[in-house]
Amino acid sequence: MTGATGYVGRAVVRELQVQGHEPVLSRQRLSEPFHSITADAVIHLAGAARVRESFEDPLSYYETNVGGTLNLLKALEGQRFLLASTAGVYRPSDSPLTEESVREPSSPYAATKAAAEDLVAWAARSGRIGATTLRLFNVAGGGDTDTSRVITRAVACAAGTVPGMEVYGDGMAVRDFVHVRDVAAAFVVALEACSVGTSSVYNVGATSASVRDVLDAVSEVTGRSVDVTWKPAHPGEVRFQRADVSRLRALAGSRVARG
Repeated sequence: MTGATGYVGRAVVRELQVQGHEPVLSRQRLSEPFHSITADAVIHLAGAARVRESFEDPLSYYETNVGGTLNLLKALEGQRFLLASTAGVYRPSDSPLTEESVREPSSPYAATKAAAEDLVAWAARSGRIGATTLRLFNVAGGGDTDTSRVITRAVACAAGTVPGMEVYGDGMAVRDFVHVRDVAAAFVVALEACSVGTSSVYNVGATSASVRDVLDAVSEVTGRSVDVTWKPAHPGEVRFQRADVSRLRALAGSRVARG
C-alpha cells in the first residue's frame, strides 16, 4: 500500500484492519523501480495532489503520478490494483457526474490522474492485473492537517490557528464532499469486489455544497467568522462538481446482502 501515512491512507489502513485484512505499508519512493510485489493487492494512494501547484511544475507531476503508477504496474502479475484518482478528470457539468461522463482534465494534476487511469485499465485488459479506480471528490473529516482544503482551512480560521483563507472566485463554486471514513470504506468494498482481468471505476462522493455554504456552516457551528480574502477565479477551477454515486451504492449494497 502506498500513501499509507497520508490523510486518506491512515483511514484506509484502519478500515482494512477492522475488516480483517493485513495492510503492508510501502516506504519506497515512487520514482524508484519496484521489484516483484508478492502482496495479494496494491492500493495506490501516494502522489502529488495540489491543483494550482501542478500548473507551476507539470513535469514533476507527470513523473510522480504517471511514472510512479507505471513503476508499480511493472512489478505486478496476477494481483488486484486500486488507484486513487480524482473527480478533476471530468469535464465540468451542471448535472451530477457519472462514471461514464466525459473526461476532460482542467489541470496538469487531473491530466496525470487520467493518464494513470488509462495505464491501469489497459493493464487489466491485458489480463495482467485486476483494476479498480476510485474517483475521489472532496475528502473531509477529522485528522486532516492539510489546511489548503476548504473545510479544514475554514475550521482552522474559525479556531484561530491560521490567520485567514483565500477564496478564488465568488464562492459559489459547488463541490461534492465526502467523509474520509466513507472513502476508506469504499476502498475496502472495491477491493473485495475486484478480480484479475476486470477493470471498474467508481465515484466516491456524498454531499454537494458551495464554498459559501461551507463558510456559513462553519461560522454558524463555531459562532466565529471566517476571515476571507477574495481572489480572482483561477483558470483551472471547476465551477460545478457533483457526484452520482449510484454505482458505488449498488456495490456496497450487494456486499451487505452477501452478509
